[in-house]
Amino acid sequence: MGATSPLKGQSHSRSLTRNLLPYVLYALLPIAVFRFYFHPFPFPLSTSDQLPHPNRIILTTSSSSSSSPPPSSFSKEEEIANETPCNYTYGRWVHDKMGPLYNGTTCGTIKEGQNCITHGRPDLGYLYWRWQPSQCNLPRFDPNTFFNLLSNKHIAFVGDSMARNQLESLLCMLATASYPNLVYKTGEDNKFRRWHFSSHNITVSVYWSPFLVKGVEKSKTGPDHNELYVDVVDERWGSDLEHIDMVVLSIGHWFLHPAVYYEGGSVLGCHYCPGLNHTEIGFYDVMRKAIKAALKAIIERKSTDGNGIDVFLTSFSPSHFEGEWDKAGACPKTKPYEEGEKMVEGMDADMRSIAIEEMEAAKVNAKQFKGLRLETLDVTKLSLMRPDGHPGPYMYPFPFANGIQEHVQNDCVHWCLPGPIDTWNQIVLEVIRRWSVVSKREK
Repeated sequence: MGATSPLKGQSHSRSLTRNLLPYVLYALLPIAVFRFYFHPFPFPLSTSDQLPHPNRIILTTSSSSSSSPPPSSFSKEEEIANETPCNYTYGRWVHDKMGPLYNGTTCGTIKEGQNCITHGRPDLGYLYWRWQPSQCNLPRFDPNTFFNLLSNKHIAFVGDSMARNQLESLLCMLATASYPNLVYKTGEDNKFRRWHFSSHNITVSVYWSPFLVKGVEKSKTGPDHNELYVDVVDERWGSDLEHIDMVVLSIGHWFLHPAVYYEGGSVLGCHYCPGLNHTEIGFYDVMRKAIKAALKAIIERKSTDGNGIDVFLTSFSPSHFEGEWDKAGACPKTKPYEEGEKMVEGMDADMRSIAIEEMEAAKVNAKQFKGLRLETLDVTKLSLMRPDGHPGPYMYPFPFANGIQEHVQNDCVHWCLPGPIDTWNQIVLEVIRRWSVVSKREK
C-alpha cells in the first residue's frame, strides 16, 4: 500500500525528461553558436585555398621546388632574396581607402606650384589610388624602413624639375617620421638644396642639372636656345660624387626645347634651330649620349674611390596636356585611365626605351666593380595612366576665385603633392630593401 509502482515511476521519469529536454537544448544552442563563431573548427584547406604565411611579405613572384622548405621556415629576408625581382612596370591603379601619408598642410617642403590641396583643388579623389603591380604587391611606404636602410648616407636627386618633384615627395613622406632640417640652399629658385635628418644622419640633396651634362640654358640675357656639351658631365653634381651614396637621375622634358649640341669641342648639330646654319639631328641621340656620359662618369669615379653607389635612372614621365601646352592646353580628367585605354607610344615610348637601354648597358659595365648597384626606375606607364594627378590650373592658388577665366595656365607635367609621384619612391624603397637583403646574404 502506498508504494509507487515501478512502471509508474519509470513513466514519471520519462515525462520529466521530455519536459526538461527543450530547455536544455535552448540553453546549449547559444553556447554552441558562441563556440563555433569565436573558435571555429580547423577544417583542412586545399592547397589552392591556403592563406599565405602571416609573416610573409610578397615583393616578387617565383616558383619554388617541392624540395624547398615550407614558407614558415623562411625569414622575410630569405624569401625576398630567393625570389625573382618584381617587375613594377606593369599593373593598374586601384582604389585605396587609406589615402596618402601626408597632406598639403603637414609637409612644409612642397613647392608652391604642386600644393594642389592648399591651392583649392576641389576634387580629392585623385588621392585615393595606389599602384598594384600585376605579379606582386607594392607595400605602403614606411619611412622608418627607409631611415634604417639608409642611415649615415647621402642621397642625391639630380636632373630637371621632375627630379625636384620626386625629391619633395620623398621629403614629405619621410617628414611623417622625422623632421628634415634645411642646411644648404643656393641658386635661382633654390635649385641646389640640402636637408639633414639628424635622427639617422641622412643627407638628402637636389642638384639642378636638366641635361646631366654641361649645358647653358636659354635665358633673357643668353642665347634663345640651350647649348649642350654631350660628352662633358655637369660638374655641379659630378664634383660631389665622392660624397654621394645614392643618386636618382631624372631628365627628359628639357631635351624638347631648341638646342645646339657640341661634342669634342665641335658643333654636333642642333634641334629646331632655324637660322643658325647647323644640321638638324633631333634630340633622341643627344639624350642617349647625355645619359651614357653621366652613367660612365658615375661608374668610373665611384669604382675608384671604393665607396660604391646605388644609381636609379627614372624613365620619362609623360605630360597630359589636352591641346598645346603653350596654348591653354589643360588636363581636366579626374580619375586614372583604365587598362588598355592609353598606351605607351610615340615619343613617350622612345624616351623610355633610351633610358632602359642605356641603364642595361651600364649594368654590364658596372659588373666588374664591387659596390655598384644600378636600376631603371621605370615609371612611364604608371605615370601615363594618371592624367588626374597634375596640378592643372591649381598651380596657382584658387585660380577660379574670380570666376572662370578665358585662358588659365595649366601644369600638366609635374605632379600634385601628395599624388602619383609618391609611388615612385615606394618602388625605390622596395628595390633598396631587396638590394640590402641580397647584400647581407652574399656576405
